[in-house]
Amino acid sequence: MSASTVLAPLREAAERIDRRTPAHRDRAVDGLRALALLAVPTGHWLLGGFTLDADGGLHNASPLSSLGALAPAGWVLQMLGVFFLVGGYASALSYRRRPGSAGEWLKGRVVRLGRPVLGVTAVWALAAPVLHAAGVPEASLRTGAKLVVQPLWFVGVYVVVTALTPYCVRAARRFGGWAAAPLLASVAVVDLLRYGPLAESVPSWLALLNILPGWLFAYQLGVAWGERRIGRRGAWLLLAGGALLFAALLVVFHYPASMVGVPGAARTNSHPPSLLVLALAAAQSGAAILLRDRLARLLDRPTLWAPVVVINLCAMTILCWHQTAMLAAAVPASFAGGVAGLTTAPDSLAWVAARVAWMPVFAALLVGIARYARRFEAPPVEGRRAGVVRRAVAGLLAVGFGAFALGLA
Repeated sequence: MSASTVLAPLREAAERIDRRTPAHRDRAVDGLRALALLAVPTGHWLLGGFTLDADGGLHNASPLSSLGALAPAGWVLQMLGVFFLVGGYASALSYRRRPGSAGEWLKGRVVRLGRPVLGVTAVWALAAPVLHAAGVPEASLRTGAKLVVQPLWFVGVYVVVTALTPYCVRAARRFGGWAAAPLLASVAVVDLLRYGPLAESVPSWLALLNILPGWLFAYQLGVAWGERRIGRRGAWLLLAGGALLFAALLVVFHYPASMVGVPGAARTNSHPPSLLVLALAAAQSGAAILLRDRLARLLDRPTLWAPVVVINLCAMTILCWHQTAMLAAAVPASFAGGVAGLTTAPDSLAWVAARVAWMPVFAALLVGIARYARRFEAPPVEGRRAGVVRRAVAGLLAVGFGAFALGLA
């Protein structure tokens, strides 16, 4: 059988998707969202590892603890700035076209985000006792629970910034892209207090003040972009200014090079976001806006556009289940002892090479899981009463699983 014969059905499917795409669909923005989405599992799979204890239990470990030279990989894979940028852009357009009230618009978006989260946590709440009875150590289950919950903070933050869309739109219409400047300044002030001369007298909780402005920054830029208040000149300013600020923070102010948390490190850039995260988001946002037209032309090709459509349709499934896919390989491997790239300590370049070799396996497992988990992104079809009962049960299971993941149960 020739390659053309094998690929023909895929080509036909791609052309069918292309024909069904509305003419007004912004392919470049969907492409940017897909790119940012794929960066999440890629980053977690590459920069997250495990070690085994004496009882065969899995514990989280990071190659960044031993291989600091991998930190620049995080500069590429940390694309949440782009995700919030396109999220703000899409929300601005959706909010402008909403048929009902702002409250109804927000409710619809929150439900679409919340259903997959309830799904993954409820499934894990049911699976954890079964896995423990089957012999999986409690340490492995707690490690797995933390990994599953870890990316879900994003959903809570995204709901909050989405709720602020009406205010972001007003700010963008009045100030354009400069509406994001106070958010940058706010994070800079908090960073100065917690890292500057007064650091020893500043309470640790002050860092939490960076959470909302830190993640709202790129979202506000996206809203301004959606309102057509950022053009190529503004994009160049974001790219150059963000890059210069990023370099200054690393070289002059000695910010940690890693964009993700490193076990044992005194400082972290990501939780909550530091000024370095905003500098990277600004540079990425500028580059994304500048590349929009070129990306749109590329995605006019059906074979490139079809994967983008599939990824966007499975966005929450990818976010919620990619860690489960990795655990689906690592937990069985833990019974075999040390498996390179899975359960051995991530402390060498050999481990990195082995982990890269495992990543197609993780991707295949995620595809298999998504075939069933994708239903959590679909609107419910049951009656109203049955739907209420089902959501209540899923909510209770989710709370129980969250307590287990956080070590409260």
